[in-house]
Amino acid sequence: MARWKPRDAAVIVTGASSGIGRALCELLVERGAHVVANARRAARLDDLCDLPGPGAVIPVAGDVTDPETRERIVVAARSIRGGELDLLLNNAGIGAIGPFADASESRLRRVMEVNFFAPAELTRLCIPLLRQGRSAVIGNIGSVLGHRAVPDKSEYCASKFAMHGWSDSLRAELKPDGIQVTLVSPSTTRSEFFQTLVETNPDSGSRSFGSWHPRRVARATLAAIAARRAEVILSVAGKGLVYADRLAPPLMNAVLAKVNRAV
Repeated sequence: MARWKPRDAAVIVTGASSGIGRALCELLVERGAHVVANARRAARLDDLCDLPGPGAVIPVAGDVTDPETRERIVVAARSIRGGELDLLLNNAGIGAIGPFADASESRLRRVMEVNFFAPAELTRLCIPLLRQGRSAVIGNIGSVLGHRAVPDKSEYCASKFAMHGWSDSLRAELKPDGIQVTLVSPSTTRSEFFQTLVETNPDSGSRSFGSWHPRRVARATLAAIAARRAEVILSVAGKGLVYADRLAPPLMNAVLAKVNRAV
């Protein structure tokens, strides 16, 4: 299968108003793609319409967990090239910090809705368009915490493990259609992510595993997509966490439990 190319590509990016999503839109427009950009903040999306480059942005404001918003995203994507879609980037995400035993059911449900159920259902709607696309790719922004879970982020880890498993299954299912599924697993990214945590004490801290700038994450993401890679884990620290767990899970369990008790 040919490499994925951004020039004149029809693309959807969720969580496009800041962080990794905004950086992805910037790079895609620079490289000539036509991007349906979704996020809740309409003013932020309008700013994307002025991005320099041969590509363009079609803003669709709304919560991606809302079925009506997902329908509008798909309608906008159909308008680009007659129903063809070349890339779906499931990037929107939220987190939460704190012990599971102290949290509410609503915190778990909100994180799972945004991080897993919404991208899964948007993808379901987009598969017919992707089947018509050129070297089509589904790019799922996961996390190193979808490979190795850590304390006090149980809801977020659960959602990213779900994304990981779903991506693996979908990759096999869609291979006969020529659709690649690329799972990108960043570590901590310098963005507004920690300003929008769900039901989290504002004084809560977060132990990070290698911090990258959003544009660096976006570049690595598009490189993995262009090469049609199945999976990529970003940052040395992130790889260290994941591979240490694969080599010695009991040791990692003991280390993380000890670190959590010490905090």
